[in-house]
Amino acid sequence: MYEITVEKYFEAAHFLRGYQGKCENIHGHRYKVGVKIEAGKLNKIGLAYDFMDLKCHLKEILDRYDHACLNDIKPFDKINPSAENIASTIFKELKKKLAAEPVTLKAVEAWESPEQGVSYRP
Repeated sequence: MYEITVEKYFEAAHFLRGYQGKCENIHGHRYKVGVKIEAGKLNKIGLAYDFMDLKCHLKEILDRYDHACLNDIKPFDKINPSAENIASTIFKELKKKLAAEPVTLKAVEAWESPEQGVSYRP
């Protein structure tokens, strides 16, 4: 089994509704998003899955979050843009993009800073 990993970054602001503390106020992060997929075999040129294709799929999702207030973007206009909700939302969107591919999406990580992040695996 092969596990393929890519990372991309985006800058965004957010605030957590109902939070009792500083994060209730609007603030920003440089988010790091990591994606792990799994493939059982290599293609005819020896790749499990092309890094560039995976980065492209991830970029399509992250572009709408970049330099935005996440609270203004669906689904975060209804749910809090916590790292947990960001990771699971990206997972669901990316899973649709990879549905026809010979890979399995295993996990999405969302890091708000170098010291704190979350990993989502259904």
